[in-house]
Amino acid sequence: MIERVKELASELGLGPHPEGGQFAEVFRSAMNVLTADGRGERSAVTTIYFLLVAGERSRWHQVLSDELWHFYEGDRLELYWIDPRTWQSGIIVLGPEAEGAHSIGVIRSGWWQAARTTGDYTLVGCTVAPGFEYKDYTILGPESEEAEVIRHKFPGAAEFL
Repeated sequence: MIERVKELASELGLGPHPEGGQFAEVFRSAMNVLTADGRGERSAVTTIYFLLVAGERSRWHQVLSDELWHFYEGDRLELYWIDPRTWQSGIIVLGPEAEGAHSIGVIRSGWWQAARTTGDYTLVGCTVAPGFEYKDYTILGPESEEAEVIRHKFPGAAEFL
């Protein structure tokens, strides 16, 4: 592991994330909001640091709130998304805007998402509103019906299952 990755993990207090990579929650709003979709009260906003190194993947997962990804440092990040209502898909490349990438990417509530670094490592932040709760989070099971659709419609995306 490169020295900078070790420094980041130590300085930011990163630990393993269930979908892959390392993370640390850095903010959870004390203000609560009532969701319009019946989920109940949630923190208004939460944010984490999220680190992926070469060979790691953020597996296909879904959050029931909008998520904004912010590029901080390292190599470009490929952020894949699939809208399960329409089966439209895309890739958002996060990285330095001077190099033609985006510094912020948006994943809409309920979309499947997955990510990987294109180099040695990528450090991003993920901000969720209304705030993240594990009960609003699903990792796509490799044997699920939606996983089968992804394998059929998007064969290259199966590596994130």
